[in-house]
Amino acid sequence: MNYSIDYYIDQLINHTNIFDTNINNFNANKTFDFSEETILITGAAGTIGKELFNQLIKCSYKKIILVDIAESALHNLSIDFETQLTSSVVFKITNINDRASVEYLFKTYKPTIVFHCAAYKHVPLMETHPYEAIKTNILATKQISDFAINYNVKTFVFISSDKAVEPTSIMGMTKNISEQYLRQITPSSNIQFIITRFGNILGSNGSVLPVFLRQIELNSALTITDNSMTRYFIGKEKACQLILESTCLKNSKNNTLTFKTSQAVKILDLAKAIISISKRSDLKIEVSGVRSGEKMLETMIAESELLTPTNHPEIFQIEHKKKSTKQIVDFKSLENISPESSTQEIKSILKKLL
Repeated sequence: MNYSIDYYIDQLINHTNIFDTNINNFNANKTFDFSEETILITGAAGTIGKELFNQLIKCSYKKIILVDIAESALHNLSIDFETQLTSSVVFKITNINDRASVEYLFKTYKPTIVFHCAAYKHVPLMETHPYEAIKTNILATKQISDFAINYNVKTFVFISSDKAVEPTSIMGMTKNISEQYLRQITPSSNIQFIITRFGNILGSNGSVLPVFLRQIELNSALTITDNSMTRYFIGKEKACQLILESTCLKNSKNNTLTFKTSQAVKILDLAKAIISISKRSDLKIEVSGVRSGEKMLETMIAESELLTPTNHPEIFQIEHKKKSTKQIVDFKSLENISPESSTQEIKSILKKLL
């Protein structure tokens, strides 16, 4: 029998010892007052963008602008919520790399809150497409944040990743550099820039759980990259509620935040649990080897950072242990990268910016 992904998530959280139940203990009835806000969500058809919208549409708001380049995914999003839609919800197919299109969004809708979720996130794929990773994850982030300043946005939330911490991958490096840039421009702006760093969203598009379920459907072995590899997980509902909570924190103007997630989970243990839940004892587990850019263990903070509490028990502020010299991101070196540039050459440039 093929169970839904939601069934597997429920079983993993509530009927195994893989995760503690805290992984997704959000308040389903909580709403936020955004009645005076026009909210822009980039990457709105992705896992995080869609769940943010799912929670925001239950709140009071002035207008919500949902932006994505994926036509079918954005269309499906509109169908999923069609009974709840009003003229205050706008769907826009937009390439965030295109300057004119992004400026049009800010000029036309004048958002006051931006949730910047759009990014390329798959580590092995970005190792072979570094030029595209830089365009979307760094240069488009710069473009959107610069327009946010120009058009008087009040709050800008950037969705980062634990892969940005002491990164080894192209994807992680691009997130790290984007974090740097937002911290760089904060002192001279009137925007509250918020950087949210967390681990894997359990069941998100292209993540390990959907891959395992696809392999079960095909009656093939479940593949893991290494017996010792671990990852941190958080449920999408909880992650997005904490993202919304972060806009309400009354801390310093520049917040780099992380959330309480699961303990480090061995992917091998996750595969074994999935086989048990599926009642498919005939399935095998195969080790395929660590892929380019992957780390055995991700962490939420670097050795040079420390966690301090906020007034929310599951949100922590990330601070540097020592005051470091302010580094200016050299966008000229990034803008000179071309599709012909080799991965090795691009990684060398990125490493200089870390």
